[in-house]
Amino acid sequence: MEGMLYKWTNYISGWQPRWFVLDGGTLSYYDSQEDAWKGCKGSIKISVCEIQVHSSDSTRVDLTIPGEQYFYLRAINAAERQKWLVALGTAKACLTDNRTKREKELQENTEALKTKMSELRLYCDLLLQQVNKIKENDELGDTVETGIDTGNMVKSTCTTFLKTLEECMQIANRTFSTDMATQSPPGSPPVAAIKPQKVCYKFLDSCYAIVPVLDKLGSTVFAPVKMDFVGNIKKINQKLMSDPDNFPTLQSIVLHEIHTDVAQVRNSATEALLWLRRGLKFLKEFLSEVNAGNQDIQGALNNAYGKTLRQYHGWVVRGVFALALRAAPSYQSFSAALVSTEGEEKKSGFTSGMHRDLGVYLPAMERQLGILDVLYEEYNLESDEVV
Repeated sequence: MEGMLYKWTNYISGWQPRWFVLDGGTLSYYDSQEDAWKGCKGSIKISVCEIQVHSSDSTRVDLTIPGEQYFYLRAINAAERQKWLVALGTAKACLTDNRTKREKELQENTEALKTKMSELRLYCDLLLQQVNKIKENDELGDTVETGIDTGNMVKSTCTTFLKTLEECMQIANRTFSTDMATQSPPGSPPVAAIKPQKVCYKFLDSCYAIVPVLDKLGSTVFAPVKMDFVGNIKKINQKLMSDPDNFPTLQSIVLHEIHTDVAQVRNSATEALLWLRRGLKFLKEFLSEVNAGNQDIQGALNNAYGKTLRQYHGWVVRGVFALALRAAPSYQSFSAALVSTEGEEKKSGFTSGMHRDLGVYLPAMERQLGILDVLYEEYNLESDEVV
């Protein structure tokens, strides 16, 4: 189902018309029907949200994931709200029924797998006994007929063992391929080279942690990077929160958007991650310059900017960065910003300690960026567009 609903935005803008689409258990919204091609502005997973009707407003329906997400919506009239309530309720019921069915199938398949594993252990023990019997017969010099009989028994046991093993594999495929299919949409590009890890939250938290550091190092000089950082992190986080169970990694978000043909749409999470990655590379190059002994902070920033962001910026943005870089601190001020207690930067062990920490941080940062580089290169997601 799709149509126009009013969404509560804030106390300044109030209720604003938005185009909503209910599809595949997810309610997504767009600025308008005409702008749907630009990508959704937000979404909520119906299976995990609470659907509430307003006690006094016959046109209002609230969708909430307590403590996480809130959609306050209004239809144009009570009849239209009723249509949406039926559609939302039906979607939620179907998803719940499907989940219950999957849980039952998983339990049954797990029990069947345990039974087959017990059979395998039995046949394995029997096979070992028969092999040992052949060895004993060989040592005792038994007749050829005895050896043939024992060999036939081993052959029969091996056949049964392999058949049971095949049945185990069939049960396992039935069980776990269904479970893994929920992690990325059918038809998604292969991710054999990507080891799935639930690191999405940790990565975004790490990126958020950089923001106050940038403020401390120089709120003016890092202002353009900071604004870009925060905006892109929010876009990725919004996508993550729309379906956290199915987006355990940044890769899963990107692959989902590739499958749904929105990866290269403006304001997509894939585009946001592209620019966040570029911003992180700028920071890495700058810190690498410092770690290499460059005490000219403005020069180090200029070098880092030239190697990373400059090629993607038009003359206006380049001018903004040029002005910001003029506010670069001296090396002494930069060093002072790194310590928690005034004067520590003047102590003898400060420089060696800074290089030691950067020696740990920079390689780790490079590894994470390398993973994203491979992903974007593999699916041709790089963009030469200048902003």
